[in-house]
Amino acid sequence: MDELLTTSEMGEADRLSGAAGFSGATLMDRAGAAVADAVCRARPTGARVLVVCGPGNNGGDGFVAARVLAARGYRVEVALLGDRAALKGDAAGAAAKWSGAVGAARDCNPAAADVVVDAMFGAGLVRVIEADALALVERINASGRPVVAVDVPSGLDGNTGQVRGAAVRASETVTFFRLKPGHLLYPGRRLCGPVRVADIGIPASVLDAIRPLARRNGPGVFGAAFRAPDEEGHKYGRGHAVVVSGGIEGAGAPRLAARAALRIGAGLVTVASPGEALPIHAAALTAVMVRRYEGAEGLAGLLADKRRNAVVLGPALGVGAETRDMATAALRSGAHAVLDADALTSHEGDAQALAALVSSRPERGVVITPHAGEFARLFSNQPDIVGAESKLAAARRAAATLGAVVVLKGADTVIAAPDGRAAINANGTPWLGTAGSGDCLAGIAGGLLAQSVPAFEAACAAVWLHAEAGRAIGPGLIAEDLPEALPGVLRAYFAREAD
Repeated sequence: MDELLTTSEMGEADRLSGAAGFSGATLMDRAGAAVADAVCRARPTGARVLVVCGPGNNGGDGFVAARVLAARGYRVEVALLGDRAALKGDAAGAAAKWSGAVGAARDCNPAAADVVVDAMFGAGLVRVIEADALALVERINASGRPVVAVDVPSGLDGNTGQVRGAAVRASETVTFFRLKPGHLLYPGRRLCGPVRVADIGIPASVLDAIRPLARRNGPGVFGAAFRAPDEEGHKYGRGHAVVVSGGIEGAGAPRLAARAALRIGAGLVTVASPGEALPIHAAALTAVMVRRYEGAEGLAGLLADKRRNAVVLGPALGVGAETRDMATAALRSGAHAVLDADALTSHEGDAQALAALVSSRPERGVVITPHAGEFARLFSNQPDIVGAESKLAAARRAAATLGAVVVLKGADTVIAAPDGRAAINANGTPWLGTAGSGDCLAGIAGGLLAQSVPAFEAACAAVWLHAEAGRAIGPGLIAEDLPEALPGVLRAYFAREAD
């Protein structure tokens, strides 16, 4: 169930289900019952439940939930936003089966209930909430009562995770068949609370026709591409990653990346160092090798050895023309490449230069790993990208523009490939917000590319495993901890893949 469906794709799933003999009324009955189940799980029989219904099918789900809850002994009040006579289709049918009173939404008092069921607007909302609806959202939020949202909290755009004027803050959300992007993208993820995906009978076979391109990131996305080493394998079969260092002042960042690349399974890892930093690296590194280079020409010479099949470039490398030249050398070398931090900022406003270099070597994987600030600088002259309607759309457009895999980092990291595939990560932890964490992520991605994991799957695996390591450490995490946590994370991952 990793697939993420846009609201239009979910509509197509409903349509295909109808064509296969699953009536809309049946699906609505099951959806409403799933919402009622969520209320019952945490609230005793006899609790006061306010069900606020909207004018569409989301409201129909609410009417079904009200009927089921009343039959189970709950004290149910139904409030309708709009005119009951204006309800249509399955929603009208569900309302007709509710035998209790229906009050006006503007008159209801959420604070008088033990729990509120928010069935006003679903994931397909495309307009800004205003007037009576806005006032009701504000009253629900001010009430302090727990809220069970139907599909998404009212006011939340299911495609983008953005708020349409105002949105309900839900205690939990019940959605149907598959998650939408807005359940995972912030601020939507925060507003939804825990999300339960209810099986309402839509057959999984409809996905064969829909062919969704977005997934929730996890082993289901990359597991087939990243497996435990073959028992007859050896280090030379697991690739050789090169991490490029700058001068003395930034020597720690490339070492973090290099150790992460080695921990994730690259057979060999080398820190390429200018002469001034060479003694520092040589004194600090053991299993990671050190080789001297000077400037772009020296880096090109190191990468001319095709056994060095992946390069990580950017952490603490310095911003300017010299770093641009080294990025050019790396991308022209034929090695898989991860560009991070200073390698991206050195191309501020000139993503086209990177795109031209990437397009000259389509057979090799290129991954860029910007945080929001680096992303905005790189694409500063492309408002259609930096001003996209969602983080998912921005990452996809950037990936298509560059011809590279884009890891747009954050609490809701998005990984996007040039062909439209995308994954939204959901296992992150705020403890990863510390200096050097991104350097480790770049190293993990580079180590996976060295092992010939395809670029999109390598990026997805890097993000997920990096987050799992962060979760394993938790409070007090510093970047040096992350490579050391990877063996335990990998042990659990490979055990799961073996089952």
